[in-house]
Amino acid sequence: MTLICVPIMVEDHHEALRDATLAAEHGADLVEFRVDVFFEDKDESTDLLQDRIDRVLDLVEVSPLPCIVTCRPHWEGGEYHGDDDERIALYEALGTSDSPPAYIDVELATYTRSANIRQKINLAVNHPKQQRAVSTRLILSTHDFEGRPSDLTRKVLAMQDEPACSVVKIAYRARSIRDNLELFEMLGDRQKPTIAMGMGEFGLMSRILAPKFGGFLTFASLRDESTTAPGQITIDELLNLYRFRSITTATKVYGIIGWPVTQSMSPMVHNAGFEAIGWDGVYVPMPVEGSYESFKATVLAMIDSTMNFTGASVTIPHKAHLFQLSIQEKQNGIWWADDNSTLCKTANTLFRPLVFDETDIFENHLYNTDSSAIISLLGGTDSKFSGNPVCVYGSGGVARAAVLSLCQRGANIDLRFRSREPAEKLAASAENLEGTLQLNSIEDSPCNLAKLYINCTPVGMTDGPDPDELSIPIHEMDQLAPETVFFDTVYNPIETPMLKAARERGYRTIDGAAMFVKQAEAQFEIWTGQSAPDGLFDRLVRKKLSD
Repeated sequence: MTLICVPIMVEDHHEALRDATLAAEHGADLVEFRVDVFFEDKDESTDLLQDRIDRVLDLVEVSPLPCIVTCRPHWEGGEYHGDDDERIALYEALGTSDSPPAYIDVELATYTRSANIRQKINLAVNHPKQQRAVSTRLILSTHDFEGRPSDLTRKVLAMQDEPACSVVKIAYRARSIRDNLELFEMLGDRQKPTIAMGMGEFGLMSRILAPKFGGFLTFASLRDESTTAPGQITIDELLNLYRFRSITTATKVYGIIGWPVTQSMSPMVHNAGFEAIGWDGVYVPMPVEGSYESFKATVLAMIDSTMNFTGASVTIPHKAHLFQLSIQEKQNGIWWADDNSTLCKTANTLFRPLVFDETDIFENHLYNTDSSAIISLLGGTDSKFSGNPVCVYGSGGVARAAVLSLCQRGANIDLRFRSREPAEKLAASAENLEGTLQLNSIEDSPCNLAKLYINCTPVGMTDGPDPDELSIPIHEMDQLAPETVFFDTVYNPIETPMLKAARERGYRTIDGAAMFVKQAEAQFEIWTGQSAPDGLFDRLVRKKLSD
């Protein structure tokens, strides 16, 4: 079983014990006391080495959980600036105490610095006094906060080959998702219990999926502000959002591919859905920077990996990239796209069903659930849209799904654009469809003839370029029919300024949260073959946005 360790940066003895108790209450298996500052203590009144050692020994003795003690030097990302000799004396004292820590963590660079240091550390973890049920074991570690070290393989082999080392720890700043895949391979090839983590936003997957690949432990903080390394998430997120205890070697991996994805609500809804129906899957953020080359390399690497990559939501800026990849890779595998993806030349959903035949291969299926969500929310058959005037603001990915889906059903669309080039490309894609498409600048006089208005721009979005502005100038429109519908694809806030103005005038409104939920429910059904639990996604999304 992969353990959960809560790191505690110790500055005050009582606060550290309080946090250790909270860690136990939240479900941690052990704590790491980071004594970098606590042990160094520049206060002249307590500068005696033995006093500082005694304070750490007391902390370990009363800890409510088994603990790791780490005094990390500044040159390897820690905050200890004192002498190595004093730090080694601390380790010796810990190893020979009556209440030793479960582990001490020592950097490989420290351990190999001299034969004298190795001898003292080895004595701390193999002292004759330790003929007891619990003794201190050595974690040898290497950290790089800049990126993957060029000599990583050499370092891993050195730690594995050291007889005194009980646990190997590798941590470096991940540069892409592909670094996680290398860390997973290291776990698969481990000769000893191993901790392998990518730091930073790109390394989150390595923390969550540690149980799938047999990682010895993963680190999770008590709270956002008490992290001890970049990319560390809280224990509540690990256990409740990502359902860490349910992850096994057989668990299917899903995720959201985009840039950025940190604030996405997709992990929240899909993991809750998996739990509700008892589905053995976990859904994780998969950040991929904006270029097609990065997207292609990452997706193909995950497909070829042993992580059981089964499906993904694909968001900005990679929806067109997914469809492009399927066209380029058709000769190298089975790629299939639904009608909406083929129509829009974009896709927001990847599913990799296992085909059980003599080859047992994975196929790669593409879907565009944005299109189906829009049509579903409008509640219409093709005949409802045929010949009806629709005004769409924007010409990006969501606008493309809206325009082409409605135009295919015979709607007459007035497309309001800010940038002419993407609007003209969209118009070219709609040339052979049943409806019509007319291009107009957003700056032109507003259209007063439409029965349906759809905003596909970021205007009105929280933290967007114009959060307080009307995406559609309702206050300038006259003589609209009472049954006119205003649809906003922005979901944060739930009620945008445009929707508020439309509601106050008595028009029907559809918010972006409804669209987010509808397309996510469609993805869930594609991946699991089961309907999303009734109302669950909507409740979660609206509560999150309200909070």
